Amino acid sequence: MNLRRKHRKGPDDSSASSDIAFLLIIYFIVIAGFNINKGFLMNLPAKDSSRLILKEDLLRFELDGTGRIVFQGEVVDRNHAEQTIKAGIGANPNIAVILTVDGEAPWQQVVSFVESAQKLSVDSFSFTMKDASGESGGSVP
Repeated sequence: MNLRRKHRKGPDDSSASSDIAFLLIIYFIVIAGFNINKGFLMNLPAKDSSRLILKEDLLRFELDGTGRIVFQGEVVDRNHAEQTIKAGIGANPNIAVILTVDGEAPWQQVVSFVESAQKLSVDSFSFTMKDASGESGGSVP
C-alpha cells in the first residue's frame, strides 16, 4: 500500500511569519489606544509677563512631613482647603495659591492638592520646597 506523506515546508515559507507580524501589528495598535496620559495641564505665565500680586491676594498652604495641610497655623483637611480657596476666588478672582511642601511629605498629597487647585480653576499657583533647614527653596510659578 502506497501512503502519501505530507511534505513539510521549509523555512523559506513566509506565511507563518507574516501571520505573526500581522497579529503583532494589531496587538500594538490596540495597546496604543489604552495608553492615556494623565498629566496636569496648567497655564504657565509668559516669559516676559509681569504680573503684580498683592499680599492680600495670597493664600499660603503648607504640607508638613506627614502630609497634613496647614493653613494659617492650623491643620485642615483637603475639603476645608478647597472651601477656603473657593471662597478666596469668589471674593477675589486674582487670588494666588502658594503651597510650601516639606521634603518628607508624601508625593500623593502634593498631587492631590495640585489636582484640587486645578479643579477650582486657580489662575496663579506656586509651590516651593522646604529644604532640610526648614527654609523654602525655589518656586515654580
